Amino acid sequence: MAETLTPTFLVLQHPNFDPVAFSIWIFDVRWYAMAYIAGLILAWVYCRWMTKLPPNRLKPVDFDDFLLWATLGVVLGGRLGYVLFYKPGHYLQNPLEILIIWQGGMSFHGGMLGVLAAILLFTRSRGVSYFTLSDIVGAATPIGLFLGRIANFINGELFGRAADPETVPWAMIFPHPEAGPIARHPSQIYEALLEGLLLFIVLYLMVRRGALQRTGLISGVFMMGYAVTRSVAEIYREPDAFLGFIVQGITMGQVLSLPMFLVGLIVTVWALRRRA
Repeated sequence: MAETLTPTFLVLQHPNFDPVAFSIWIFDVRWYAMAYIAGLILAWVYCRWMTKLPPNRLKPVDFDDFLLWATLGVVLGGRLGYVLFYKPGHYLQNPLEILIIWQGGMSFHGGMLGVLAAILLFTRSRGVSYFTLSDIVGAATPIGLFLGRIANFINGELFGRAADPETVPWAMIFPHPEAGPIARHPSQIYEALLEGLLLFIVLYLMVRRGALQRTGLISGVFMMGYAVTRSVAEIYREPDAFLGFIVQGITMGQVLSLPMFLVGLIVTVWALRRRA
């Protein structure tokens, strides 16, 4: 059985990285923060490149201005999403802890809602179509997802469910106290490859084939693609101990992905029915 303890010398051990990448005087710079910064910068560069492709409705300088908006959307939305979706009772009793973001606790679905709100406000201020911006942002988002999941792996958090090393030779023992001396799926790597690399390649190929000219298509496919890949990865990811399964083996990540998939499907169908 997967829960059977296996001699540790027969199982891969998590490298147990130091969560602090480096220190500047009294300030510790963590890998998680580095992932956010690198993800935003690389996505910004990629977005600027996409503005040079048809239909050329945005200019590179627009993303110079939008970078701050996106950063605020990711951080504020991600944190508030975690507070509301995962631990509302705890933070209601300890509201000041909402500000302690360096101890972890971010939600992608919340961050996505924050970025969508930032896109809405930014496009209204610039007088451009909402999907003109969201298509480009959606195509670049997997970059941040990939780096974020790698940071989760470095931290040894969000580990996977128990796995049998005989059938899953890459199963790993994580140093996190809640993981225990049990071989587990490295689900952070699964998510990095699915939500990050695979989704990026799919969207990149669509962009190269001119999908940006069909307004809303990239946005819709991104939402569906993320919902599917996240739901698949959740099969191997250990649910949060404080939350567990929502119902019948369904996790919170899968619950939140369902409406995202449905909205993406509606947007995709709408985009395909419109004239390019």
